[in-house]
Amino acid sequence: MIVSQIRPNEVSDERTVDAIAAVPREEFVPKALKGVAYVDEDLEVAPGRFLMEPMTFARLVMAAGVKADDLVLVVGDSTGYTAAVLSQLGQTVVSLEDDDAEAAEAEQNVARLDITNVVVVRGDLTGGVADQAPFNVIFLCGGVETLPAALSEQLAEGGRIVGVYVEAGVGKVRLWSKRGGVIGHRDLYDAYVPVLEGFAAPESFSF
Repeated sequence: MIVSQIRPNEVSDERTVDAIAAVPREEFVPKALKGVAYVDEDLEVAPGRFLMEPMTFARLVMAAGVKADDLVLVVGDSTGYTAAVLSQLGQTVVSLEDDDAEAAEAEQNVARLDITNVVVVRGDLTGGVADQAPFNVIFLCGGVETLPAALSEQLAEGGRIVGVYVEAGVGKVRLWSKRGGVIGHRDLYDAYVPVLEGFAAPESFSF
């Protein structure tokens, strides 16, 4: 995965590469998918939840620029893979999951790998985790058509939100940042992952 998928696709940051290499991806997929855990495509690990293809995931991690003293919020992480990788980079990772079974599995997975700086929290994905905020980095584990206000409000000054923004079926990796209390964004490159439940744009009325 590192040699054939990640390094050839402009992932040059060694901290990112080392963090991904340190976490066995096959430990975070159902038994039936362990043999294809490293294929370059999104894997559905639970209903409506996907493990991102390695190339897209690695570039998102690099774009997030997680520092050693950062507090990170991971949204919709399902089995805990993203939190496990980002735990190699930041100080503390809060993994937010709204499905009890998936949250329990994430807890088991990180505990089995002796990862001690990840905390799994159960709650509404669009609501964030206000009592742990502000976060230096918020990582969205799926596509979004709209960014909930609660997540923007829980971002620290100078912080970053990374995810795949989807509009009219077209996705782009987007980096949001907060400067002077104002959220701005820039699009980095084309990518697509399925939209997280609750992050679809509201339907517009037509006359």
